[in-house]
Amino acid sequence: MRWVWRAALAHVFTALGAVCALFATLAVIHGAWEQVFAWLGLALLIDGIDGTFARMANVVERLPRFSGERLDLVIDYATYVFVPALALIQAGYLQGPFGLLLASLVLLSSLFHFSDTQSKTDDYCFVGFPAIWNVVAFYVFAFQMPVWLTALVVLTCVALTFVPLPWAHPLRTPRLWPITLALTGLWCIAAFFTIRSGFPATGVEKWIYIAAAAYGLALALLRPRSS
Repeated sequence: MRWVWRAALAHVFTALGAVCALFATLAVIHGAWEQVFAWLGLALLIDGIDGTFARMANVVERLPRFSGERLDLVIDYATYVFVPALALIQAGYLQGPFGLLLASLVLLSSLFHFSDTQSKTDDYCFVGFPAIWNVVAFYVFAFQMPVWLTALVVLTCVALTFVPLPWAHPLRTPRLWPITLALTGLWCIAAFFTIRSGFPATGVEKWIYIAAAAYGLALALLRPRSS
């Protein structure tokens, strides 16, 4: 019974991401943009480590009726997709009927990605843009992008959802993993200081974000076809 409770607690830890989504939504309503991304960042942290806890607790065997994978997908859709799209609308980066259309495309294209049973490669790359709209929205806020540029970025990412480029997982894809991990850590530190000091980001922070985005794109474009 003790081990069953440990497995249950691992699922509860994952489920806390839904609570983060609730508080992030409330922050969107009140226009507290730094709080929005603080809650989304906490949800991202939970998502990054909950799998380790689930494997340690052996949840698959001890609680076979409950799917941690389904739970994770539900929460990820809220925190990675829905709340960021709502934030872009509420902050005025997506405006008018066209803005609502773009937000709808974000939601619909992400459903395709989340439902795709072949959305990951053997080396843990995501096939097509991995619906990380929380990161996209963070870039929009950090750079205070004009409406036209935001629309262009959103349209590009929506289109890339259907292009089978392999986007590396920052923690699990083995190719160049030490570099990826170091740059991911640097990005997280910069994001922490941006959220603490408020939008927009400083010049140094912006260069870190640009370098991380360029590196991720290069990994996708230059990945050997045989891997």
